[in-house]
Amino acid sequence: MGLFDAILGNAGEMSSDDAYEELATILGPDEQIELAYKLIRDMIVLTDRRLLLIDKQGVTGKKIEYRSVPYKSITMYTVETSGHFDLDAELKIWVSGQSAPIALEFNGKTNIYTMQGLLAAKIAGK
Repeated sequence: MGLFDAILGNAGEMSSDDAYEELATILGPDEQIELAYKLIRDMIVLTDRRLLLIDKQGVTGKKIEYRSVPYKSITMYTVETSGHFDLDAELKIWVSGQSAPIALEFNGKTNIYTMQGLLAAKIAGK
């Protein structure tokens, strides 16, 4: 992920090993990380059981919000791919009980189709 993407707020892919190292204390027994994305300090992680949104807050980043969204709570999602002039891709996720979607942006290098395929398998069945 480049500095320009970070300034714009676009997440880029990160390795599952790096994500596991940061999240080992909050993952369930035998929970596996399938995809992980990083935006400066924040993370978006898809495990075999849930979607995790990690928001590191404050100047030091010691205060962390872990938002856990079970796949069964996701009612709908949209994927907007990058184009010629719009260099980022966007994912919007609607969660039951919330009227506004969770909007996530990804840099143009991120393979949004991989994430979309995994979400489709988790939400709509295999």
